Amino acid sequence: MHRRGPAFWLLTGFFALFVLFLYGPTITITILSFQGPSGGLTFPMRGVSLHWFGNLFEKQMVGDFAGSFQRSIALGLVTMVVTVLVSFSAGLAFRKRFRGSSAVFYLAIASLIVPSILISLGIGLLFRVLGVDTAWYSSAFGAHLTWTLPFGLLIMFAVFNRFDRRYEEVARDLGATSWQTAKHVIVPIVLPSLIGVGLFGFTLSYDEFSRSLYTSGTFNTLPLEIYGMTTNVTTPVLYALGTVTTAVSFLVIGVALVSFTLVRGADDLAEISAHHGQPDPALPIVRSHEIEAAIRHCRTQYARGRVGQSQAERRARHEQRTFH
Repeated sequence: MHRRGPAFWLLTGFFALFVLFLYGPTITITILSFQGPSGGLTFPMRGVSLHWFGNLFEKQMVGDFAGSFQRSIALGLVTMVVTVLVSFSAGLAFRKRFRGSSAVFYLAIASLIVPSILISLGIGLLFRVLGVDTAWYSSAFGAHLTWTLPFGLLIMFAVFNRFDRRYEEVARDLGATSWQTAKHVIVPIVLPSLIGVGLFGFTLSYDEFSRSLYTSGTFNTLPLEIYGMTTNVTTPVLYALGTVTTAVSFLVIGVALVSFTLVRGADDLAEISAHHGQPDPALPIVRSHEIEAAIRHCRTQYARGRVGQSQAERRARHEQRTFH
């Protein structure tokens, strides 16, 4: 029987401590959030109830839980949409080298190495110099983009670096416009990555504290509200808020898993229907066997006089060399 060496037990102990420090505080806060109406901030439990969850969205003596939560959700969603659109567009643009592309790339990701608090302070000072009031929907929105966009760009650059452009060429040869190619060929292929970029952008914005500190203006986002109330609130309502925000994070993870499952299911369905010669127009996922089908379609189109001989035969010969 193979005996475990000291290195195995050392790594096992380290991993156990890591899990304990990672999930221990979260589990403790979740348990304490179910304290009874007379419960305090520490153990022992004084009953079990949902009292503090109901109190969470009521008018508080100090702080505004409901308002800050809504602002963080709205800001996270808008940041997510902009991050996906800009990252996808930049990924398409950077597939070809252009003058100044390296400088633009390094400028775009430079904010990753600058301390977040300095970026927040700089944006806040810039707005004051311009005579514009800082707000969560303007200055904080821009500050969050300096955090989410670089990650989105790096992800999409890696995705498009492995993207096979022959799919686009076949679509163009079949008469697709640039918009049709993007909609029916490029987007379905990179859709899992776009979902990942979107959810990543949302969670980064939703949890961001440093870049919101000097840019959120009069109304706080949720991380700022929690920080401001840690020294004032003496009831488990703060724990209830922590439990709700944790649930939102797990909800985002669940949405990601469901989205990937649906995309993979649509992918498999398209492959099966294409294999049986019945491509589903509602599932335009392009695979290598569909390129071979496109070659045959090019020849058919030529036989019917819809495309020129040189175009059809040149495309067919090129794809034959590629696949055979």
